[in-house]
Amino acid sequence: MKKNSKTNTEQYTRLNSRADLDRLAEASRDLVSLRHEQAERDPKRKIQVELLVCGGTGCHSMEAGVVIENLQKALVDHNVDWAKVVQVGCLGFCAQGPIVLVMPDNIFYVKVQPEDAERIVTEHVIKNEIINDLIYVDPETGEYVPHHADMSFYRKQKRVALRNCGLIDPEEILESIAVGGYQALAKCLFDYTPQEVIDVLKASGLRGRGGAGFPTGVKWQFAANNHGEKKYVICNGDEGDPGAFMDRSIMEDDPNSVVEAMTIAGYAIGAHDGLIYVRAEYPVAVWRLQTAIHEARMLGLLGKNILGSGFDFDIKISLGAGAFVCGEETALIHSAEGHRGEPTRKPPFPAESGYMGLPTIVNNVETFANVPIIITKGAEWFSSIGTEHSKGTKVFALAGHVNNIGLVEVPMGTTLREIVFEIGGGVPDGKAFKAVQTGGPSGGVITTENLDTPIDFQSLGAIGSMMGSGGMIVMNEDNDMVEVARFYLDFTCDE
Repeated sequence: MKKNSKTNTEQYTRLNSRADLDRLAEASRDLVSLRHEQAERDPKRKIQVELLVCGGTGCHSMEAGVVIENLQKALVDHNVDWAKVVQVGCLGFCAQGPIVLVMPDNIFYVKVQPEDAERIVTEHVIKNEIINDLIYVDPETGEYVPHHADMSFYRKQKRVALRNCGLIDPEEILESIAVGGYQALAKCLFDYTPQEVIDVLKASGLRGRGGAGFPTGVKWQFAANNHGEKKYVICNGDEGDPGAFMDRSIMEDDPNSVVEAMTIAGYAIGAHDGLIYVRAEYPVAVWRLQTAIHEARMLGLLGKNILGSGFDFDIKISLGAGAFVCGEETALIHSAEGHRGEPTRKPPFPAESGYMGLPTIVNNVETFANVPIIITKGAEWFSSIGTEHSKGTKVFALAGHVNNIGLVEVPMGTTLREIVFEIGGGVPDGKAFKAVQTGGPSGGVITTENLDTPIDFQSLGAIGSMMGSGGMIVMNEDNDMVEVARFYLDFTCDE
């Protein structure tokens, strides 16, 4: 994790119009131009090669930070000034970390150790030779798979909420702007009325990704219809389900999408204040959110008179102490107010009486991450993904007794079997599959006979489970289900 932000936003001119944002986006596109599949090495370019190193918490726990330092040192030692190292967000395939993606060659190196950095520079960057022993090997065919798009882990995935994770440096707002960041906000401020923004979300079919699946546009409509003198937008970043790290990854890897979406929500419902409630156990996420908020303010994308539109909106961060119950929206609100985090009966709902007793919308991180791309690409595009009643994609943290532990995003309607056995690679060590637990402590345990159940709100509910926030824990034949039940009973304080 970098804590010496290299973005000197003080040197940037405040963006006072949509045209200013467009000009900055155009000027910044070269920062990410090597990261597209059609890109090629060009000796005329100042930077010809980029080494994208996964900067997620998982890879950092496996010395990705040292890999970055060693790669940078090797470039200097060999006088390679036409290549650079970029720390990007999570690439998802956590079981194979630390990961280094060499662009524009599109070569995906796995389980990279600090001592491998020298070879990557001397053999690949300089000589353009692939290092086979760092290439992923398909466990079924035994073949080397150098391109991640060809790996079974990625083939059935579709990145929507995670679209920028692993593509950009999360601590550099210019890279976010270069890939379209804040364009959705500009579109809302200058092309849409607040009601039209809500109508787009309603038409998209986006439902909350935090567990209950309540229609997002309807929730925003309730808040918009309540004419309080002040309203609030809250982002719930307090994911407490065991094994879940979906929201953490988005906050770490694409914090500007959260900032942008919350600002759009503020415009839509008539709020000028936002709050991100995030657990203190997520220090990387907190740092990167703070960086994104600071940089957005400096560029006039947050705060007073955003982009010269006359609309004001600002965001602060509130740290949680890790209480599982604070993932529930009313308990979260009480905690953010400085009270004990206890849930209260509804109604009244937060959209009527929430933070400080005022109209408030609470959406989780993944829900917000979908908003900008829905505004940009349109409701029809989003609703074309998924099933009749569950639109779009869902992010899952695949963990437990499964070969390919990692972060997965699939279209709604993908089956559990596809996730566990195709994307997840099945159960390791020749053990038999016993069950998969979805929905956290409030969810259910799904056994073999229901593995072909599609992932959507209705289908999971029909077999006694639920979507939940996206934790998915695979269990093998050795797992004692009584102990699993006892753990969850203790985890939820015997309730």
